[in-house]
Amino acid sequence: MPTYRVPRRDIQFVMHEVLNIAEHYQSIPGGEDVDVDMINAIIEEGAKFAENEIAPLNESGDAEGCQWDDGVVTTPTGFKAAYDKFVEAGWPSLAHKPELGGQGLPESLGTMLNELTGTANWSWSMYPGLSHGAMNTLEAHGTEAQKQTFLLPLVEGRWTGTMCLTEPHCGTDLGLLRTKAEPQADGSYAITGTKIFISAGEHDLVDNIVHIVLARLPDAPKGTKGISLFIVPKFNVNADGSLGERNGVACGSIEEKMGIHANATCVMNFDGAKGYLIGPENKGLNCMFTFMNTARIGTAVQGLCSAEGAFQGALEYTKERLQMRALTGPAEPDKPADPIIVHPDVRRMLMTAKAFAEGGRMLAYYASMLNDVAQRGSEPEAVKEAETLLALLTPIAKAFMTETGLESANHGMQCFGGHGFIKEQGMEQLVRDARIATIYEGTTGIQALDLLGRKVLMTQGETLRAFTKQIHKFCKAEADNGAMQEFVEPLAKLNKEWGDYTMQIGMKAMQNRDEVGAASVDYLMYSGYVTMAYLFAKAANVAQQALAGDTTEADFYNAKLFTARFYFARLLPRTQTHVAAMLSGADNLQGLDAEHFAF
Repeated sequence: MPTYRVPRRDIQFVMHEVLNIAEHYQSIPGGEDVDVDMINAIIEEGAKFAENEIAPLNESGDAEGCQWDDGVVTTPTGFKAAYDKFVEAGWPSLAHKPELGGQGLPESLGTMLNELTGTANWSWSMYPGLSHGAMNTLEAHGTEAQKQTFLLPLVEGRWTGTMCLTEPHCGTDLGLLRTKAEPQADGSYAITGTKIFISAGEHDLVDNIVHIVLARLPDAPKGTKGISLFIVPKFNVNADGSLGERNGVACGSIEEKMGIHANATCVMNFDGAKGYLIGPENKGLNCMFTFMNTARIGTAVQGLCSAEGAFQGALEYTKERLQMRALTGPAEPDKPADPIIVHPDVRRMLMTAKAFAEGGRMLAYYASMLNDVAQRGSEPEAVKEAETLLALLTPIAKAFMTETGLESANHGMQCFGGHGFIKEQGMEQLVRDARIATIYEGTTGIQALDLLGRKVLMTQGETLRAFTKQIHKFCKAEADNGAMQEFVEPLAKLNKEWGDYTMQIGMKAMQNRDEVGAASVDYLMYSGYVTMAYLFAKAANVAQQALAGDTTEADFYNAKLFTARFYFARLLPRTQTHVAAMLSGADNLQGLDAEHFAF
């Protein structure tokens, strides 16, 4: 089983040198006292927890899985003890307001922590991870009484939260949901219905679980315009905050899944359960997007975790595994064969995972910085710009990073050859765990439709221009820097083409709306490669400046420059395939009648 080691210096490079995050925090209310030393201390303490407490539970948790017995779900051995330590250390409250029991630190520090816990043990990290979305939803839309009753225990980590959307007959199309909410005399609602695929819906880590549930009021409009949002606790809460009787919600079963075995994916049955309306009537989906957007950035981080875990596991193995000789002659003639890391194709797989891990880290942390400003910024223009950029980058990050994370996991397993297919190496678990990330919180196809259809075309390209202008300014600033031309020239060309291709698709869509769906996934992947190229160009610029100075870390910065060059030479050219596909039109997809697909 690969041993996870937190890439402390890589994280510091992104936070301090590429993103200059300490300076960013000075402009965020609550972040004024956060400096480089504090950030590094948080990284170090988070690393100790991830490496020592939950990484050792990753393989055993997968093997043991969660157990269901008449509605009671038991998590794998060691999970509860680790969670108790997590709460004792104050990690759940890291990025929440002090008046709500939090430490008041910026949200992006929580994203960094999610990377550490997620790479160490994704199944475990989902339990507090879902709570984070529930907390953000309550903070944004709950009443003061609801915050005092439900939010404070969530922030403290004494309770956890879930997101209850999907039903057996509807997945993404929430307009079809049937769960009912009947008004009661005391102002509460009786919630009745069944929700499926509820991550961490039932478990033994805490005393109470707060479900955030979509349901319909009587006589609500059909479709998505008739959905409301409710708080439904596992145990009802007394006026003094103590737990009362068990509510009418129970876990009917847990799913037998391909991966993330140590996280309980539940069928939740609501039978007249007492719930409380959160936000306006029939505006539940609008409120739930607070939760979903939090979850989408969190899921993007899983793509980063998959790539980092694959790279670390494969790197360790390929340095030790002896097989064949290097094509240029023996690399280690005193041994019977050379370590397989000398072979170009093994290097290709390792470098691909490395690049997607490092690029994904920059993208996830950058998106989290934008979220800091969107949620806490004090300058209206800066808040609006952050919201616009975040609207564009959220579907890109979620879909692109999970697709490339899955690719990286497969490369990591492939580096092991046949041994990668064997459980004891731990790489096949990584592939199984990574596979779900492209599906939940909106599939790649759904994210692509959201990006191209809603975020770009429906805004007449406003969100896209906000980002391409940023890239243009960077390229213009480095136009006279000869050392940066290998990055700036292809980036500037792609940046211009991004807008041109968008216009071409938009013109086609005016005649046939299927053109949007036909182009969307390739458009999203193209967008992801260009976005990551921009971040790698910034990283390369930082590395060049460091190497031109009096650095004692020349090897580190040369490696950063090498990875950026690999990305531009080996991965960025994939954009051309996506261009050809997305501009090829809808006819090659829609031209065959469904009944003629098979004979």
